[in-house]
Amino acid sequence: MEDSHFHLLWLLLISYILFVVVLKAVVHLWWAPRRVENFFMKQGIKGPKYQLFLGNLKELASLNMMASAQSMPPLSHNILPRVLSFYHHWKKIYGSMFLVWFGPTARLTVSDPALIREIFILKSELFEKNESPPLVRKIEGDGLLSLKGEKWSHHRKIIQPAFHTENLKLMMPMMGKSMEAAMMQWNEEMSNGGKVEVDVSDWFEKVVEDVITRATFGRSYEEGKAIFELQSQQMEHATEAYQKVFIPGYRFLPTKKNRISWRLEKEIRKSLVKLIEGRRRCQGVSDECPNDLLEVMIKASERDGEESAMAMTASDVVEECKTIFFAGKHTTANLLTWTTVLLAMHPQWQEQAREEVLRVCGSRDCPTKDDLPKLKTLGMILNESLRLYPPAVAIIRRAKRDMQLGGLHIPRSTELLIPILAVHHDPTLWRHDPHEFNPARFSKGVAHATTHPMAYMPFGLGARRCVGQNLAIFQAKLAVAMILQRFSFHLAPTYQHAPSVLMLLHPQHGAPIVFTKL
Repeated sequence: MEDSHFHLLWLLLISYILFVVVLKAVVHLWWAPRRVENFFMKQGIKGPKYQLFLGNLKELASLNMMASAQSMPPLSHNILPRVLSFYHHWKKIYGSMFLVWFGPTARLTVSDPALIREIFILKSELFEKNESPPLVRKIEGDGLLSLKGEKWSHHRKIIQPAFHTENLKLMMPMMGKSMEAAMMQWNEEMSNGGKVEVDVSDWFEKVVEDVITRATFGRSYEEGKAIFELQSQQMEHATEAYQKVFIPGYRFLPTKKNRISWRLEKEIRKSLVKLIEGRRRCQGVSDECPNDLLEVMIKASERDGEESAMAMTASDVVEECKTIFFAGKHTTANLLTWTTVLLAMHPQWQEQAREEVLRVCGSRDCPTKDDLPKLKTLGMILNESLRLYPPAVAIIRRAKRDMQLGGLHIPRSTELLIPILAVHHDPTLWRHDPHEFNPARFSKGVAHATTHPMAYMPFGLGARRCVGQNLAIFQAKLAVAMILQRFSFHLAPTYQHAPSVLMLLHPQHGAPIVFTKL
């Protein structure tokens, strides 16, 4: 009798637990999305209909596959239909502000510069960065890109001085040496006609990696290089997995590739901790890179003291090194790649830029810290490259509480998707030629190039604007100037114009360029 009573209670408990689990699933996957959909519909905001569990993922994948399958005209910069196919497609149906579902998560698209100003400037404290997918976070590190709140603010305060212009100027000789050494290989590979074909998307990654390693580790360059090589291997595994269908929990299974990824992660962390501890025991200044980032972070962590809740630990330094390597390497390499492709497509601008570089810097001397600010035409070209081909094509922010945005009511936890690429190509903001390569639009600066100051945001806006922006521009200007001094270049016959997104905007089939010695 007592046993049967116990079994009955046990069955009731299990039934209750199952009921709660099922109820939560129904609320999360059906009731809550329907409620959000109706809430926005009453305010005049529509979008593709939510489908149970998947949301609009099936349609998103289909639109992306169709766009990727179509080839682009070789000199066309109207890349929005290919790169952000879902936004281009649904904007025509629902307008520029619509609701799209990534699984059970709703994202409201916002491309109005006035509302963008509210999100990033006027009401920035009411929004936070959303969580990156686990695979992406594993690659980018748990540093400035991912941190929030006081810890993010503290780390930003520590790291930002290393990217000030005056400190970057001290790194110029080191950057110049890296670039010169890399270009020497081209001279060796050139045929009798003085030509060489280079896939610059791969080549720039290696050059930038060298500079980022020196800027991060300074005198510990060789040790840092070995660590970043391990991270590059890890990124290859994570990127491959990122391209496949996401299966929840798959990254925890002990598959062969997951085991390799775990081993690499362990080696990276162990090596970085060893390097940090070695630096702490042997403080001093690097002659090659006077204020390398590792030195800056270690000194800051020692000043903080152990009593501070915000003190930068060895683990924090490890994560920031990973973040700097990922963000610094890929953002700058992408900028250099697209700028080179654009100059290869538009030889008249290549010639204008070359004339300026030769006039300011001479034909062979490495540009100096005083030369770079004088390269106005090259600066305009880089701005236009970032407008047409921004590294990140969209930014996502999450509302921290119920609030007003313009005339709209935004519920807590609503995600806002700001399509940077769409804003950069908007004819109402960039006048009559938004899809044309026209660096002259920046001749009087960014403020006069567009009809709204919030229309240009290749590195983000507001407090979370990319901390490495100066380094990316500085390095790109130096690298392109040195190439222009020595070579003319055009697209290789095998080049296919196919901008695509894999975390950042990149050429899907590479960027083969033919360089000819001047």
